[in-house]
Parts: sequence; C-alpha cells; structure tokens
Amino acid sequence: MRAKSPEARKHRKVLKLAKGYHLGRHNLFREAQTAVIHAGVDAYRGRKEKKQQFRALWIVRLSAALKPHNISYSKFIHQLSVKKVELDRKVLSQIALEDPKSFDEIVKKVI
Repeated sequence: MRAKSPEARKHRKVLKLAKGYHLGRHNLFREAQTAVIHAGVDAYRGRKEKKQQFRALWIVRLSAALKPHNISYSKFIHQLSVKKVELDRKVLSQIALEDPKSFDEIVKKVI
C-alpha cells in the first residue's frame, strides 16, 4: 500500500471539513478550501456576536423589570456599583425573570 502524500492528507482534511456544503463546495478542493476558510471566519465572528447579543438581552430584561420601580437601567447599574453589589447583568436578569419578589428586594436595597 502506498503512503499518502502530505498534499493528499491536506485535501482529505479540507474535504472532510466541507462535508455537507452545497454543490462543488463539498467535493472540489479549491472551492471547498475557500468555503472552509470563510466558514471559520464566520464562526469566529459569530462567537463574538453571541456574547454581545446575550448582554443586550440581559440589559433589555433588566430595563423592563425596572420600569415598575421608575428607575432607569443606567441609574440602577450605577447604584449597584456605588453600593458595592457584585451581581452581574446575567444573574440580575435571571432573578428578575424567575423570581420577581427577590428582584424587588434587591432594587429596594439599592435605591
């Protein structure tokens, strides 16, 4: 049995990564290579965007939960830092969503 060349291994690796792509992008090396590179770039960007989108979601949830208390989100966050409450936006939005009574107590302590 012949040993595979490094080039053949590279081609096989790229084509394996391109599995499921449409038309020549999954079986033609040149097209597959560009598709795989662009997919990697998009995946990297997507991982960064996901973090931004979740932070925005938490802020919207907090803002909505603070409306009945007549305090803006920015003032609430400022007061949290002044009172040295170390709950992040993720935890606060979870509390506001799942346990509104506890969130009300937190808001009263902060204000």
